[in-house]
Amino acid sequence: MPTWVHSLVWGIAVIFPLFTGLSPVFAEDWPTFLGPRHNSTSLETGLLQQWPQGGPKVLWQRKLGTGYGIGSISDGKFFQFDRYGNTNRLVVLNAKTGQELWTYEYPTQYDDYLGYNNGPRCSPIIDGDRVYLYGAEGELHCVSIPEKKLLWKRNLSLEYMVVPNFFGVGSSPVIFEDKLLVMVGGSPEEFKGLGPYDISRVDGNGSGIVALDKLTGKEVYKISDELASYASLTLAEIDGRPWCFAFLRGGLLGFDPRDGKIDFHYPWRAKKLESVNASTPVVVGDEVFISECYAVGSTLLKVKPGGYEVVWKDEFRSRDHVMETHWNTAVYQDGFLYGSSGRHPHQAELRCIEWTTGQVMWKKPGLARCSLLAADKNLICLSEYGPLMLIRTSPQAFQLVSEVTLKNDNGQELIKAPAWSAPILSDGRLYVRGDDRLVCLELSAERE
Repeated sequence: MPTWVHSLVWGIAVIFPLFTGLSPVFAEDWPTFLGPRHNSTSLETGLLQQWPQGGPKVLWQRKLGTGYGIGSISDGKFFQFDRYGNTNRLVVLNAKTGQELWTYEYPTQYDDYLGYNNGPRCSPIIDGDRVYLYGAEGELHCVSIPEKKLLWKRNLSLEYMVVPNFFGVGSSPVIFEDKLLVMVGGSPEEFKGLGPYDISRVDGNGSGIVALDKLTGKEVYKISDELASYASLTLAEIDGRPWCFAFLRGGLLGFDPRDGKIDFHYPWRAKKLESVNASTPVVVGDEVFISECYAVGSTLLKVKPGGYEVVWKDEFRSRDHVMETHWNTAVYQDGFLYGSSGRHPHQAELRCIEWTTGQVMWKKPGLARCSLLAADKNLICLSEYGPLMLIRTSPQAFQLVSEVTLKNDNGQELIKAPAWSAPILSDGRLYVRGDDRLVCLELSAERE
């Protein structure tokens, strides 16, 4: 097995029951955005197949600072990154109990141009004894977990002269072998001082993607004149070769993460100035799905070294697109893709589409925009307004199993809008983030 593949499966433990007749229970860490395989899918089993009235048991909850991202989990620790006043703060918790273990913080002055919250958008990236933090202002920090201190930092937005986008920095980096791959998207000196409303006339300076030595922070290579988006990078192995896919501001870039050699760039972006690409590519075999919600919709590509073929795509001027994901990422299960389609809450639908054809199998309106986690033959669905649902994965029809609005003992809702982070799962515990609160729920059927 190539060494880079280990990072994709790192953190999985297999627990064999002491009695016969049960399948092994998988417990895995969740060390980065969308999990160990970058696809919001868990391998864990033995989960509740129906929730009790009132929902799964609340194990603990915690008030959060400002931000949109949910934490990451490694070695029994939960790493949450938020903003408190003018400080970005990493809070490390006991993942089982919620007990605070330690913190790391640094000052920030980021201010959102359109009035959205000013906290971090990215999840922490955990790699062995280090955790990487990428703030909305564009500062990247590498922190030692055992020593609880800074190892190195870089202000990538300043160093590469990034013209500010509407919502700050929001693409989570990924670890590949000895490199940290970061979407930066800087511009030449002549564009310094411009803002989001000038971005249509801004050129790149070859720093669309920057690969850093993960131990030192030094640049290894940089590629592409593309500007940054809000879609996170994703890794894959296709026919024995590593790939990285980056859904940048102007389209999808496929490249070899070992040396940065570009295989292709596929244009895919709405013409609207304020439009963004924010949904992470979904990779299955040698095919890649991308989607946006402002105008052009979705497409599926079959990729190969040096190029691609279009399997299917939405027509630009059609009002009947297959799927239009916003900040959420669709999940793949057994030949079908499930995702929330729609730019605005009132028009959003949860959809199931056939992967190979793009045929819409079913639509479920009325859930607002939502995020999905696939686990143990089910979808765990979080609406942006707080309701949490357990849905059976089926291409035949929408099958709601359980639904709950989590509340405290006083009847107050725990998950408040905007709840824009997909739920995450580790060791049978589900973690859900709302606007200002993190809630840990028991999903293990054995412990329940």
